Amino acid sequence: MSPGDGNDDDLYGGTGQTRTRLPDGGQGDMYGGAARRPARSSSRSLITVVGVVVLLVAAIAFANRGNSSSDDGDAKKPDTSPTAPTGTKAVTSGFAHDKQGAQSAAANYAVQLGSAEMFNKAQRDRILQEVITPSRVTGFEDTLDKAYSPEFNTNVGLNKDGSSPQGYTFVSRTTPIGTKATGYSASTANVAVWCSGLLGMAGENSKNPVTNSWFTISMKLEWTGGDWKIVTHSQKDGPAPVPGDERASSSDEIANAVEGYGGFTYAR
Repeated sequence: MSPGDGNDDDLYGGTGQTRTRLPDGGQGDMYGGAARRPARSSSRSLITVVGVVVLLVAAIAFANRGNSSSDDGDAKKPDTSPTAPTGTKAVTSGFAHDKQGAQSAAANYAVQLGSAEMFNKAQRDRILQEVITPSRVTGFEDTLDKAYSPEFNTNVGLNKDGSSPQGYTFVSRTTPIGTKATGYSASTANVAVWCSGLLGMAGENSKNPVTNSWFTISMKLEWTGGDWKIVTHSQKDGPAPVPGDERASSSDEIANAVEGYGGFTYAR
């Protein structure tokens, strides 16, 4: 089902969403010391219900670039936005009409739909126009407009309009680890994308520290207008590796990393 079909559980993975722990109160820096990664909770579940993977897992803006471009020179100038991808052009269309092209499309669409830009109405609508099959765009827009409400934004630490509070950096990135075509024909493809995600607010006294999660996104794609586009989307937790023993970084370290390292414009 798609948003237009009225089944949000199918679109966003139902209750099998990734989760982010909301600390009890604002007691100092939640990142420092030798703390292990916070346990996941219902906040990440709420966020992924929106789309993000999510679709919430929300931040990478993709501009159109043809599939034929393989010049590394296209991807060397970092964008000024903290959560934007490195590179002046990103791949959002022109994927090959074969099984690998479908997997490439799914991987890159997972990145877009898990981006922080999904929290901005204008940018969210642009992303949906790029990645969703035309007949389903309106349904996705209606569903996500209701999900990304002012109350939702404040619940994840943002201002009501989806902007970050002064002195804080909102982080939402999805990184595909691998893809698998679970079904393929010349007109449709089912693709699973195994992902790792970052979500939270970096800043002193943040109540929503940046945490990581692991999840698998399943997409049904169709070949339309000379490209692969999303028909339906769902998500479930895992597979998740055993957490390492590294020390959790401070909020400043996380914020500096986000501002200093751009995301990827091409995932596969």
